[in-house]
Amino acid sequence: MTRKLIYGINNKFVWYPLVVLIFVFQVTNSQAQPKMITPPYLQKGDTIALVATARKNIDDNLKPTLDLLQSWGLKVVIGSTIGLDDHQLAGSDVQRAADFQTQMDNPNIKAIWCVRGGYGTVRMIDLLDFTQFKQHPKWVIGFSDVTVLHNHLNTMGYKSIHGTMPISVARTAAESIESLRIALFGEPLAYEIDPFPMNKFGKATGELVGGNLSILYSLLGSKSAIDCTNKILFIEDLDEYLYHIDRMLLNLQRNGCLESIKGIIVGGMTEMKDNDIPWGKNALEIIDDVTKKYAIPVLYNFPAGHVHDNRALIMGNTVTLDVNQDCNTVVFE
Repeated sequence: MTRKLIYGINNKFVWYPLVVLIFVFQVTNSQAQPKMITPPYLQKGDTIALVATARKNIDDNLKPTLDLLQSWGLKVVIGSTIGLDDHQLAGSDVQRAADFQTQMDNPNIKAIWCVRGGYGTVRMIDLLDFTQFKQHPKWVIGFSDVTVLHNHLNTMGYKSIHGTMPISVARTAAESIESLRIALFGEPLAYEIDPFPMNKFGKATGELVGGNLSILYSLLGSKSAIDCTNKILFIEDLDEYLYHIDRMLLNLQRNGCLESIKGIIVGGMTEMKDNDIPWGKNALEIIDDVTKKYAIPVLYNFPAGHVHDNRALIMGNTVTLDVNQDCNTVVFE
C-alpha cells in the first residue's frame, strides 16, 4: 500500500512537484507563443488608405475599388504613392516607405490596403517605424509581395489579411470580395472546400502563417522570417520554374519549418514554368513529394493566391484545418 501511495497521484510528494511542473510548463508555453493581437475590426464610417508598396499603379482604374468601399460604408484616402513612377516601382523606396508610414501613424486610418504586388516591399520594410502602429494597430491587406508585411507583422505579434487587391477588384470573383468584407468587419469566417485527390487527411489547429512561397523563401534568415512551430502553413505562388518550387520547399525543410508545422494549406500554383528538359513533376506533385513523410494534414486547391477566386485569410489567426474524404474545412476561431 505504501509503495502504491508513493507512486500514486494522491501522494503529496508526487502531487506538489507535479503541480509545479504543470504551472511552469503553462507559463513557459504561453511565453513561447504569445497571443496574436487583432486590430479593431472595421465599422461603417471608418477610413481605409490605398497605398503602393511595390509595383507602380499608373494606368489601373481604381474606380471599382472606390465604389466597392463606398458600398461598404467606408471612406477612402488615396496614398501619395498612387501614380508615382520609378521604373517598375511606385516611387523610390523612401517615398513608398513614407506613404506607408503616414497611413500607419494617422489614427483616423483603420486599415491599409496595398494596391498591387510585384516586387519592392522588402526594399522599404526596414525604413518603417512601427511605434505608432503598436499603439494603434490596424489591418494591413494584400497578397503576393505583401507577404513581406504579413510576415513582418507576424513576428511582431499582429494579425493581417491576405486577400485580393484593388487592381483586381473588377475581375475577381464575388466570393473573394465578400470574404474580404467578412474578414475586415469581423464576421465569422469559415471555408468548406471540395475534396481533392492529393489531399492528406487529418485535423489540426494552429496559427495561420505564410503567403507567397517565393517571398517566404527570400525572408528566411531575416528578422521578417516567420516561426513555423505548431503553425498551419499557407503557400501559393505564380510564374515560377518547377525546380524553383522544389528548391524553395527544400529550403523550408532544411530550416526546420516543415518539421515543426501542424498542417499545410496549398493555394494557387499558377502559371508554372518548366525547362527544356522537364522536371518530371507538376507543382502539386513536388509539394506532395517533399511533404509526404510528415504526418500532417495537407489541403490542396484552396482558392487563394494568384487565382480568380482569391479568398481572404486572416494571417496570425488560429484556424482549425479538417481534411477528410467527404468535406474539407478551414475555420477561423
